[in-house]
Amino acid sequence: MTTLNRDTHSKTIGYLLWLFGFLGAHRFYYGRPVTGTIWFCTLGLFGIGWLIDLLLIPGMDRQADLRFHAGRTSYNVAWILLTFLGVFGVHRMYMGKWLTGILYLCTGGFFLIGVLYDFWTLNDQISIRNAWRF
Repeated sequence: MTTLNRDTHSKTIGYLLWLFGFLGAHRFYYGRPVTGTIWFCTLGLFGIGWLIDLLLIPGMDRQADLRFHAGRTSYNVAWILLTFLGVFGVHRMYMGKWLTGILYLCTGGFFLIGVLYDFWTLNDQISIRNAWRF
């Protein structure tokens, strides 16, 4: 991919996850796990931060596009799979991590601890995978 085509994250997906933003989903998606965790624990900083994020998403999208590697594995697909099917490990299977995907399937996403780990690290996992030259 050329450096001009670096659209790794989607504003549409960002806004979709913003609907669950009081749980920090959009912040995790854009590579901000610390504030995502704070949003999760405080219900979007008591709803106020969640509403402010409605205006901040375009900036978070631009920063994520610059930070992460575009490639074969889609951030958008992986994040939708993690957000809605994470306990079943479908996002891991999508990334070619079949062993841990099946393990997630059998253990409820490693008893949710693995899902939390993936919320923190999924962007980096995909970026590393996309940086590999096939």
